[in-house]
Amino acid sequence: MTQKDIKKAIIIGAGPAGLTAAYQLLKETNIKPVIIEESNFIGGISRTAVYKGNRMDIGGHRFFSKNEQIKEIWNELMPIQGKPSKDDLKLNIEKPLIENGPDPENSDEVMLIRNRVSRIFYLRKFFDYPISIKPATFINMGFENTVKAGFGYLSSCIRKKKEKSLEDFYINRFGRPLYEMFFEDYTKKLWGVHPSDISPEWGAQRVKELSLSKAIKEMLIKAVNKNHKTKETSLIEQFIYPKKGPGQFWEVMAEKIEDMGGEIYLNSKVIGVNFDGLKVNEVVYKTDNGESKSIYGDLFFSSMPIKDLVDAMGDKVPEEVFKVATNLPYRDFITVGLLLKKLKLKNKTKLKTVGNIIPDCWIYIQERDVKIGRLQIFNNWSPYMVADNENTIFVGLEYFCNEGDDMWNKKSEDFIKFAIDELCKIEVIDREDVIDATHIRVKKAYPAYFGTYSNFDKVRNYLDTFDNLYCLGRNGQHRYNNMDHSMLTAIEAVNIVKSGISDKSAIWNVNTEEAYHETK
Repeated sequence: MTQKDIKKAIIIGAGPAGLTAAYQLLKETNIKPVIIEESNFIGGISRTAVYKGNRMDIGGHRFFSKNEQIKEIWNELMPIQGKPSKDDLKLNIEKPLIENGPDPENSDEVMLIRNRVSRIFYLRKFFDYPISIKPATFINMGFENTVKAGFGYLSSCIRKKKEKSLEDFYINRFGRPLYEMFFEDYTKKLWGVHPSDISPEWGAQRVKELSLSKAIKEMLIKAVNKNHKTKETSLIEQFIYPKKGPGQFWEVMAEKIEDMGGEIYLNSKVIGVNFDGLKVNEVVYKTDNGESKSIYGDLFFSSMPIKDLVDAMGDKVPEEVFKVATNLPYRDFITVGLLLKKLKLKNKTKLKTVGNIIPDCWIYIQERDVKIGRLQIFNNWSPYMVADNENTIFVGLEYFCNEGDDMWNKKSEDFIKFAIDELCKIEVIDREDVIDATHIRVKKAYPAYFGTYSNFDKVRNYLDTFDNLYCLGRNGQHRYNNMDHSMLTAIEAVNIVKSGISDKSAIWNVNTEEAYHETK
């Protein structure tokens, strides 16, 4: 089948990958995309939830990429600001504004330039993330821990472990003491299993740029050249961000897709994927009123969890592939939004903020005596995320869990109380400063790298045999992609469709090659 013969593409999922696939098809081909989305919102896990005028970024999404095509798409739909934002005006902060860019005080469709501030909260103190080599780090760690960390790092430089697990990956880069202090417990919170039971592939995709040697190198370079700008993705100092949260960008893209002739069906859960031979020909979905509908297509792009995709394909799938796919592990996610009068934590940095609150976008909670994994401060993502940015603080408490476990099954009011108790326990807030609260559950937020994942190649190889099926994005590839990587999988898929080639390796190679991360 040539591109000329293709008339309709069925896209499962209205997250970054699915929307980007539709957008690229409309821009570069004559193929009409139809998006089928299970939920009633746009953006997938990159959506923005709204509660009484206060906006929550589900999971935290910095818009940063080394890929020029991705940056062009962002700029096409939401240009970067040309005038100061509300908080920068108030604080007289200068940013590298874009000439003729929109004014965020007068326009909503604008990307803001934001400072990247993330720290680790451990021993009731703040540590830089990534770990920095400065006196404050050693003072906070204490003399004994500092000595242990130094000797542990030297030992890791002399004797490298064979990287059979994520634990080995971290120890090779930081030494065992620092791994135990800053990575072991947090990783267990995130995945629900010990790092020794997780594939090192997760580290290779998410934190490969981080190591103590790179932190030392950065410190030395900056000491010599004050204007040095770091290259590594995990070390960026500024990023762009939609005025009203990440979901705003995907909502803008969805509107553009519909304006260009694409279709988007919300509240439509895919329950069947039918195929003959090596071609998918039909998707069956159930609407929110329980009605089942079928839709035929020439091409199929799936960003739904592979576990659900293969299950929807049914008993025609080989037994071994079906077993591996339908048992792939995921971590689910709960976030609690708290509207506060103030935080107990004091801003001891030199960074200016409205109300002099701490400047962090998010904080990694490394404390062992609580289950919270991260704390977001939405005021710092964008001043337009919070209804009353000057007098209230809106925070998000992030918890990692499994659907159906005790945390997941807690009633909303009980979980909110539990979350408030935890922040009080580690002295982040006082209970009387809580004004309001909300509670959100997110299924399959994080594809996990253990269990049947070790046999994932069998699933990938089987799905690649279908001529007209393309697996995209985080859940569509069971890979912990960033937003830009998810978008790139869609772009690569559309490029393959345009070229008429059958090899899909370019889609799967996104976010796997060292060169992509280390060079621009």
